[in-house]
Amino acid sequence: MNYNNKKFKVISNSENGELSSELVFHYKQDGNVLSCTYTDKDILKGHLLGWVDQGGKIEMNYHQINKAGILMTGQCTSTPELLANGKIRLHESWQWTSGDCTKGNSTLEEV
Repeated sequence: MNYNNKKFKVISNSENGELSSELVFHYKQDGNVLSCTYTDKDILKGHLLGWVDQGGKIEMNYHQINKAGILMTGQCTSTPELLANGKIRLHESWQWTSGDCTKGNSTLEEV
């Protein structure tokens, strides 16, 4: 599975997450390396860097600065689901590695 130039919108997120439904991730992929820079009303700047396996599963780390000026870091596993319309839905399980170190879940869908 190749995510290069695919865009994903946040469909759902745990309450302890910082992603809004307005955020759109624009993924870049080179070989098995995935990257993305993102921003929205609550995140001044964010980056993710990950590894895509043969089945399309993504293991990534991310860091972002929120509007309060706090640098947050975390790790995430994204598992793809191919929808009937050919688009990809990503089921994410993540954990902050800074702050309260809580865990959460998100769902992203290709736009």
